[in-house]
Amino acid sequence: MATGNPGKISEIARLLDDLGVEVVAQSELGVSDADETGTSFAENSLIKARHASSETGLPAIADDSGLVVDALGGRPGVYSARYAGADATDDENIDKLLTELAGVGEGSRGAAFHCVATFVMPGESGAVVAEGIWDGTILKERQGDGGFGYDPIFLDPASGLSSAQLTPQQKNARSHRGQALRALVEQIKKRFR
Repeated sequence: MATGNPGKISEIARLLDDLGVEVVAQSELGVSDADETGTSFAENSLIKARHASSETGLPAIADDSGLVVDALGGRPGVYSARYAGADATDDENIDKLLTELAGVGEGSRGAAFHCVATFVMPGESGAVVAEGIWDGTILKERQGDGGFGYDPIFLDPASGLSSAQLTPQQKNARSHRGQALRALVEQIKKRFR
């Protein structure tokens, strides 16, 4: 898996459990982080998957995801993980977002998590790609202590809870990453049957 993020590894391992494959973080294999030079989630996902596969000679899955906030013209978007700076923490990114949304009313705080997941095989130019979108709204303050990233301020309208208040199973059932990876797994199964 082309990530070193333990939250993502855990989510992805649960989703891929029934395939009988071991999910290994690229950091465990000595793979460096790819330069995310793409301007879209799809481009960055493909860059990361190809980089991990090239360095290991193994099949690789990567995802690129982020938060798209309507009132901010789609920001933070592809810069979600580094919104408050290159080495920003989750809390710093949340603080910046909440500051920018100060004064924005309840009805104008629409947002969506986007995810594009990509699977590549070593030496092949093609890729299997799937996308997921999770619509919600941005809360005015943090709620819950689960998850990672923007989860404490993202309200899931179906449950009325923040993403950080959902159990891992509830989150996987609803989330952008869960949607994208389930679709990706189905495509992978069809390809290798």
